[in-house]
Amino acid sequence: MTKVKICGISKVENAQAAVDAGADFIGIVFEPNSRRCVETEKARNIIESTRIGNRTEKVQWVGVFANQSVEEVNGIVEYCGIDVVQLSGKESPQYCAQMIRPVVKVIHIGLDADQVSLTEIRNGISSYETAECSYMLDTFKKGVLGGTGQVFNWDIAKVLSKERLLFLAGGLNIDNVSEAISKVRPWGLDVSSGVESDGQKDSSKIHAFINKIRQIDSNGA
Repeated sequence: MTKVKICGISKVENAQAAVDAGADFIGIVFEPNSRRCVETEKARNIIESTRIGNRTEKVQWVGVFANQSVEEVNGIVEYCGIDVVQLSGKESPQYCAQMIRPVVKVIHIGLDADQVSLTEIRNGISSYETAECSYMLDTFKKGVLGGTGQVFNWDIAKVLSKERLLFLAGGLNIDNVSEAISKVRPWGLDVSSGVESDGQKDSSKIHAFINKIRQIDSNGA
C-alpha cells in the first residue's frame, strides 16, 4: 500500500482530517522562511490534539526543517513529540547522523533534469547512506524548499524508485496521482499545495486525495 504524507499542516482541523482520512504521515514545517511555518508551541498543540483518539497511533508526525542548527532541530523534535525529521536544505550526512529521530533527506531535482543527470543524482543519494537516511525526491525551485506545485521528470524517479524506497513529492494532486503511482511506483507520496485552496489546506481535498490513492491501491494500479 502506498504511504501518504500530508505536508504543511498548520491547523488542528486539517490535521484531524488527515488522520481521519488515513494519512500515514503528517508534516509540520518549522523552516522560518516558509509561508507554511508553524510556531513551536502551536505545533505541539496540534500534535497533542490529534493524538487523542484511537487511530493516531498509525500516524507519524514529520518535522520539516532546512539549514537549521542541530541543537534547534533536536530541541523542537523533542519538545513537540516529532517522530520523523525531514531535512530539506543542504544538510550533510554528518549533520543527518546527529538527529535524534529517523531522517528523510530531500533530494531536489531540477525541472530540466534528464537521464544524463541520473548519475549525479544517484551519487548524491548514495553519499547519505552512512547516515541511514530515507529519501524524498522533490522539485527544485530557486528560493523554495518545498511546496512548489511543480512536477519534475518522473522518468528519473521511476529509475530511482526501483533501487530504494522513496517518497515522491512535487506538484502532486488528485488529477495526476494515478499516473504518479503507475509510472513511478513510489513507496510514498508527499503532497502539500495539491490539497490546498487559496493557499490554505482544504480538508475536503485531503480526504479526496487519500481516498483516490487507496482506490488506486485496491485496484492494483
